[in-house]
Amino acid sequence: MRWFDAGVNLLDARLDPDAVIRASVEAGVDKLCVITTQPKEWALAAKLCRQFPEHLCFTVGIHPHCAKLATDHDLSQLKHFIRQPGAVAIGECGLDFNRNFSPPDVQVAVFKAQLAIAVEMNMPVYLHERDAFDTQMECLMPVADKLVGGIAHCFTSDAESMHAYVDVGLDIGVTGWICDPQRGEALREAVLSLPLERLVLETDAPYLYPKTRKPRQRHNQPACLPFIGQQISELTGIPPAIISQRSYANTLRLFQLA
Repeated sequence: MRWFDAGVNLLDARLDPDAVIRASVEAGVDKLCVITTQPKEWALAAKLCRQFPEHLCFTVGIHPHCAKLATDHDLSQLKHFIRQPGAVAIGECGLDFNRNFSPPDVQVAVFKAQLAIAVEMNMPVYLHERDAFDTQMECLMPVADKLVGGIAHCFTSDAESMHAYVDVGLDIGVTGWICDPQRGEALREAVLSLPLERLVLETDAPYLYPKTRKPRQRHNQPACLPFIGQQISELTGIPPAIISQRSYANTLRLFQLA
């Protein structure tokens, strides 16, 4: 089976790109999307993709935590980097009202600016949201029919929120959160009604280690992705091979690689 990890924080100092990619390929995870969250990461991600073009693609975006630092020049540079080989989505962008590392009004302004660029550049959006669902939807609705697509990255909420995202044309990114019977209860129930054509798998490594994988390692990595697929298979009754095939194809379509 082949797997595509749609979200890896491969620039995190806890991950060694060479070792991570080697272990991933050995586990059947032959494609990874490198997440960026701020301008200083964009050139690094582009360089990594030039080193491993067969296995890597990357996002270009400004995370809501970093919104207060964003400048007009950064947004201009975003347009430059999204044209680089391997760039597949604008993000990680969105809203995070949980800790408000950036003021909410600034988050909204920077998010809307990135949505506008996504429409202009005909690129999908890579969305982050925490405790800000209603406002995030208010930002999305005016441009939803103009976007080529996007992903609700690291989705952890309930079926109602999931279907609201699906209804505006988004894919749902499922992580190792689904392997946690306690914290992941809402997600485990929601995935039962998720259309298979909207399922995308991601690890969000080095975070969200799937609890079903034993023995536990210190950090999550893309090689753990098949355990997420296996958990979804056990919950839904869909064979792992179908989960692999459909999620892989969905991710290629999402990132316009197919």
